[in-house]
Amino acid sequence: MTVYIPKLPDEAPFSPSQRAWLNGYFAGMMGGDTGEAAPVAAPVVEEDFPWHDPAFDLDERLALAKDRALPRRLMAAMAQLDCGQCGYLCQTYGEAIASGAEKSLGKCVPGGKETSKALRALMSEAPSAAAPAIKAEAAHPPGRLIAEAVFKGATPLNGAGSAKDTRHVVFDLSGTGLDYRPGDAFGLYAPIDPELVASVVAALGADPAQAVERDGRHLPLTEMLGTVLDIARPGDSVVETMIKHATAVDREGLAKILDGAADAPLADPDLLDLLRRFPAVRPPLDELLASLEALQPRLYSIASSPRAHQGEVHLTIGVVRYKRNDRARQGVASTFLAERHPPGATLRCFVQPAHGFRLPEDLSKPVIMIGPGTGIAPFRAFLEERCATQAPGKNWLFFGDQHEAYDFIYRDEIEAFQADGTLTRLDLAFSRDGARKVYVQDRMREAGAELWAWLKEGAHIYVCGDASRMARDVDTALREIVAVQGGMDEAAAKAFVQKLAADKRYQRDVY
Repeated sequence: MTVYIPKLPDEAPFSPSQRAWLNGYFAGMMGGDTGEAAPVAAPVVEEDFPWHDPAFDLDERLALAKDRALPRRLMAAMAQLDCGQCGYLCQTYGEAIASGAEKSLGKCVPGGKETSKALRALMSEAPSAAAPAIKAEAAHPPGRLIAEAVFKGATPLNGAGSAKDTRHVVFDLSGTGLDYRPGDAFGLYAPIDPELVASVVAALGADPAQAVERDGRHLPLTEMLGTVLDIARPGDSVVETMIKHATAVDREGLAKILDGAADAPLADPDLLDLLRRFPAVRPPLDELLASLEALQPRLYSIASSPRAHQGEVHLTIGVVRYKRNDRARQGVASTFLAERHPPGATLRCFVQPAHGFRLPEDLSKPVIMIGPGTGIAPFRAFLEERCATQAPGKNWLFFGDQHEAYDFIYRDEIEAFQADGTLTRLDLAFSRDGARKVYVQDRMREAGAELWAWLKEGAHIYVCGDASRMARDVDTALREIVAVQGGMDEAAAKAFVQKLAADKRYQRDVY
C-alpha cells in the first residue's frame, strides 16, 4: 500500500525553510522521501521541480533531474501533466514506484512507451532494483467517487466534408453525487472494442469463455481482455515476455520493437499486431495476461459550466480512427461513445479535479484562452462561467482548426458570446483555407502588441491541446512576444514566462 507522508499545509505559520525542514523531519520519521532534506541543525530551502513542464522533451527533463534522488528522476520521466489518469500526480507516481508501493511502470498514459522505457531504465540503475510485477489496478486514488452516469448522446460537431469527427458528449449527473468546476476533467471507464477482443482471442487460439485469473480476479477471457487489461496499448513488459518465448529470428524483431528502432517490424503495435506478426511466439496464457497493464480510464477536459448546465457535464471528444501496421485502429473511449454506447445507458465515471487550471479568483482579471480543435473544450466552460458570474474581466479566445466551413465547432455559441459582450476578442486560424497554413501561434504573433498589453494589465493566459506540437509552439510564440514587446533578451523573456507560470497566470491543460 502507498505510504502517505504528513506534510504541513502551505498556510501553516512557518517560513518556507522551516516548513521544508519539518516536512523532511516527518518524512524521516515515516521512512519516506519527500525530496526535502532530512532533519539537520540548520533549515534547508524548499525543493523545486524545474522539469515539471510538459513543454520540455523527456531528455531535457531527465537532465534537469539527473542529480536528484530516485523518486525525483522517476517523476521527471512522467509526462508532467498531472492529468490523474494513473491515479497519482507525477510526483506521487514517482514516489510510489521508488518506494515499491506501485509496481506498474506503464500507467502514464500521455507518456506512453517513452515514459515506461525511461522508468525501466531508471529502476534498473537503482541499487537492488527488482523486476517489478504488474498489477491490474485501474486508477482509484483514495477519495475518488466513482459513479454510474447516464449517457445522453454524442452529437457530431463538424460539418459535412470535414476530415474530422468531433462529438459533443453529454452525461446526466443527476443522483451521482458528482460535481465539478470549470477546468476539471471527466474520467470514463470504457471497454475495449469487442471485435478487437475477439480477434486477439482467435489469434491466441484460446476459448473465449475460458476462466482466467489476474490478481485474484476470476473472469472469462473475453471479459478480462475487454474490461480489465489493456490490449490496445500493451506496455514493454508484453514484448519482454514474448522475447522470452521467441526463437532467435523473432527475438531480434521483438527487440527492435522494444528499443523503438527505426527498422522495427511494427510501429506502436497493439497486442493483435504482435500476435499476428509473430505467430510462432505464444507465451503461456497466464504469463501473457500477467504482463498486460491495467486498462486505465480515459480523461477529457470538461466543456461546460455547472452554472449553465445544472446536473449535466459536457465533453468535446475527437473520435480517433487511423491506420497503423496495415490495420484500422481506433480510440477506445471515443469510438465507444460515438458508435457502440446507446443513449440512456450508464457508464462508470468520475471527476478529476484540476491541478493548476482554474479561472482567476479575481473576476476583473482579463483572460486569454488558446485552444485549437478539441482544445476549445475548457474554454467553452470558461466562457459559460464568466457569463454566468457576470465577470467584468475581458476575455480573448484564439481558436483554430482545418477549415472554417466544416470545423468551426461551437460557432453559434462563440458568436453569441461575442454578441453579448462576454467574448471581447476572437482570433481564428483555419490552417487549410489558404495558400499558407496559419495556426493559433501565428495569430498570437500578429496580435503581439495587444497580447502584451493584456499581460501588463494582469491577464491570465490558458492553453489547451496537443502538448508535443501546439503547446510547444504557443510557448515559443509567447516568449517571442514577451521579448519583442517587452524589450527583453531571450533569457529575460524566458524568466518572465516562468514567473507567469509560478504566479498561476500561465496555465496549460495539454495532452
